[in-house]
Amino acid sequence: MAEAHQAVGFQFTVRPDGVELKLSQEVIKNIYLSGLTAWKKRAIQFKNGVLAGVYPASPSSWLIVVIAMMSSLYTRVDPSLGMIEAMKENLPYSRDCMSVQTRAVLSAILFATGLWLFLIYLLRYTLKALLSYHGWIFESHGKMSTSTKVWLTLVKMFSGRRPLLYSFQASLPRLPVPSVDDTIHRYLESVRPLLVSDEYDQMVTLAKEFKDSKAAQLQRYLILKSWWATNYVSDWWEEYIYLRSRSPIMVNSNFYIMDLLYITPTHRQAARAGNMVHAMLQYRRKLERGEHAPLRALGTVPMCSTQMERMFNTTRLPGIETDAVLHLTDRKHLIVYHKGRFFQVWLYTGGRHLLPSELELQFQRILNDTSEPQQGELKLAALTAGNRVPWARARSKYFSQGLNKVSLDAIESAAFFLTLDDEPQGYDQARPRSLDSYAKSLLHGKCYDRWFDKSFTLISYPNGKMGINVEHSWADAPIVGHMWEYVLSTDCFHLGYTEEGHCKGDVNKGLPYPSRLQWQIPVECKSIIEASYVSAKRIADDVDFYGCLFHEFGKGLIKKCRTSPDAFIQMALQLAQFRDQGLFCLTYESSMTRMFRDGRTETVRSCTSEAVAFVKAMESADSTRLALFRKAADKHQNMYRLAMTGSGIDRHLLCLYIISKYLNVDSPFLKKVLSEPWRLSTSQTPQQQLNLVDIKKFPKYVGAGGGFGPVADDGYGVSYIIVGENLITFHISSKFSCPHTVQPREHNTKKPKVIKKHSPPITLTFSQGILYNELKLDFRTVQSERTNRSTSRGPL
Repeated sequence: MAEAHQAVGFQFTVRPDGVELKLSQEVIKNIYLSGLTAWKKRAIQFKNGVLAGVYPASPSSWLIVVIAMMSSLYTRVDPSLGMIEAMKENLPYSRDCMSVQTRAVLSAILFATGLWLFLIYLLRYTLKALLSYHGWIFESHGKMSTSTKVWLTLVKMFSGRRPLLYSFQASLPRLPVPSVDDTIHRYLESVRPLLVSDEYDQMVTLAKEFKDSKAAQLQRYLILKSWWATNYVSDWWEEYIYLRSRSPIMVNSNFYIMDLLYITPTHRQAARAGNMVHAMLQYRRKLERGEHAPLRALGTVPMCSTQMERMFNTTRLPGIETDAVLHLTDRKHLIVYHKGRFFQVWLYTGGRHLLPSELELQFQRILNDTSEPQQGELKLAALTAGNRVPWARARSKYFSQGLNKVSLDAIESAAFFLTLDDEPQGYDQARPRSLDSYAKSLLHGKCYDRWFDKSFTLISYPNGKMGINVEHSWADAPIVGHMWEYVLSTDCFHLGYTEEGHCKGDVNKGLPYPSRLQWQIPVECKSIIEASYVSAKRIADDVDFYGCLFHEFGKGLIKKCRTSPDAFIQMALQLAQFRDQGLFCLTYESSMTRMFRDGRTETVRSCTSEAVAFVKAMESADSTRLALFRKAADKHQNMYRLAMTGSGIDRHLLCLYIISKYLNVDSPFLKKVLSEPWRLSTSQTPQQQLNLVDIKKFPKYVGAGGGFGPVADDGYGVSYIIVGENLITFHISSKFSCPHTVQPREHNTKKPKVIKKHSPPITLTFSQGILYNELKLDFRTVQSERTNRSTSRGPL
């Protein structure tokens, strides 16, 4: 439709006396504005590329150095120690082309440029050396040593002013390779509470055999890779953990993020989608130009921004043995799915983004469209929800030519995928399981109404609620959370709505209608689509979700108990797991490594010997349980810091295993390590990375976080978000098919007692309440001590 609309702007008629041309001024104007915008975009990208390329210096600093060198020619002071004179002597001499004076000026400019580049690299490597120091992260919260204060001052000094998104990339240190001895020692320490004596002794034997025979050879290759690659983990992590998996990515890999918990800015579906899409286009424009400010810990220590590059215009392509990630640039359309139909919506007109009101009009036109899906179109997206091999074969055979190829190319090259859902979702206090239904809708929907291969699918509901389903291989949750926070704040506080709930601005009804994608699906392909749908539906129906809003307390009171909120929750999870299952299990908590170049994640093994001792003390009402809790929390916090600073063990062991496969080296130890199931997989959703909304002033404008499916068939997936001072939201998943996770169990050493009146996650909140009650006495003591100290010191 859009192409046809533009084609009528240029017409010609062949006559006996010549050719008559007719040009549409409107189309010519649009072509001119589009070209102008494209060149302006290139110019801004070039400028920002130069600024990031010379950071922490600036282009103006080059002029200062050149002027200083030129001044030295007239003051007869030679700061180059004879280098300018030597360069002048080696330049070609000609009376007509280059005089003595010209050669002197050119030599000074060349020397100044070289000196300027040298200073840039000196600043970068100095900053990189400073950023390689991580002692600050191991200091107690609220206490900062003099050395750390000096270090922070130096980092700020060498960080320059007004950095762009990618300004610090060249200054970030490489992820270090831990020593084999340290990794094996910490691994054995992590499995000690999970194994009986005989099993542990066997593991110690396997570890010693590995260390004495094969470890040194594998470690040498890994160190060599760490010298050559910017990150020795990330490319293998993406390939072997995500892209080589042949199982469905729906539920098993993709994750979701929810909308605002209590606020719905408008209940008009098309209007909310219009504002959200426009905000995303604004974010994408700043992203492509590199204009976002880089995230920095403590407001000073920069984080890697590499993952953000593939946020838009990205899709996962299925393959027989491994998938691939396709990233394109400068795509100007969006694909919208509604009631089994695929529509293409152009996002630009006259060289600018469509306004929110124009996007609302386009989406409303789709909602008003009553046409039926084409043959095979309704469940077509189920191909992306099923096993990867059938999808890869179908894509190669049925979507490599003709209309199918054109339509599939449009989907895979789109900025992102939008689903206009037809069933309302969202948190509703009047409906007890509304959060659960909302989570399942975002995670898998109907199994054919999200394009799970796209970098993310934006989902719009009839009641105005939104959410996103994210493909995991290209980035981790904090990256998408960064964008989502920007979009929600822009939607609510900058774009806004009219009193009737529509997008603000005039409506341009002259826009071309969204065009339907055309398909020719043969019968054989329909059977493959149906098989993928059946497979995906089986997975979706097996997922049980429980969303829990914990209001009794939040990080405010936990911090007053001198405890890390994350460590507190992880200990509560260990207590809940033991009371539910009657045993301990290998526990995964995700930690980021983005303080290093191209860093992604590392694993924190939360089930430690200290945590086990604490849980057993809680069960026996041991009087030392509070002291044991503090010991377990401190241990967990230290492990989290080790993971963040490149001293984790799981990525190191994974890479050693991959190298052993390349070299055909058999290692029973590595096989055993990599085969262990994570029955409790946990992750904390980041909150307020950008601090765009003051939740103290606007307490209702808080997000609900996100979640994921269970990693193990007989385990739990737990995602939590600590919102403000008084709310913790949990997203807990398990499988109906597992008899151990369908109903909670109250631990009894003789015979487990099944509690049938509650769903599994109730155990978690119950454990949190008990854990906090144990800390109340200590909390009061701390408060009393603070009061006494303040009184004795007098007013501050």
